[in-house]
Amino acid sequence: MGQPYKIFEDIYLVGGSDVSHSMDCCVYLIDAGDLVLIDSGAGKSTDRIIDNIKTLGFEPDKLSTVMVTHAHIDHIGALHDLKQKYGTKIIAHKDDVKAIVTGEKVGAEYYGVKYKPCMVDIILEGEDTSIKIGQHDFEFIHIPGHTPGSIAIVLDIGGESILFGQDIHGPYSAEWGGDPEKAIKSLKVMQDINADMLCEGHYGIIKPAAKVREFIQGFISELG
Repeated sequence: MGQPYKIFEDIYLVGGSDVSHSMDCCVYLIDAGDLVLIDSGAGKSTDRIIDNIKTLGFEPDKLSTVMVTHAHIDHIGALHDLKQKYGTKIIAHKDDVKAIVTGEKVGAEYYGVKYKPCMVDIILEGEDTSIKIGQHDFEFIHIPGHTPGSIAIVLDIGGESILFGQDIHGPYSAEWGGDPEKAIKSLKVMQDINADMLCEGHYGIIKPAAKVREFIQGFISELG
């Protein structure tokens, strides 16, 4: 198993198939003064993710928020435990809240995981919302297609635009809550951001901007 590492100023990888558990999505840590996680992994590696945070020199007690990009088990499995242990606030889009709160259609059965339902503290509505946490402003963009309430997160740091676009690669099948027509529109929205760096849900880090556009275009072409 690999080690957590710094990606860019204030951005770290603390979870993923290579650093926490084979079932986990990429879990990103943002140091905003308060600590912010983007997604939480499938739930079988919470202790490992916490250890990774400590390895990077941070105190897990400062975990204030988990931003949920979408309600699939490999992204939400540890929400309950993190909320119980650290009092973290959960942010998610309204169209995925029911799944997070009830566990319905999160795909836990495919992973052999028993999902612990979790309440959502901040419910996002509309297409574009900004929330300031600590020293950073986080922009949330509704990108339905992978799930009804999928979101992308944009963070501007050090003159660079960082796009957290988890699971751009899909799948976009109805079985997983997907909608290919909506996905094409959402992928184009993300492409038009012209991000300097993409932090993807399973592919990891993609940069510079030309590579980001090319990566997204590949999936637009597949769906089109």
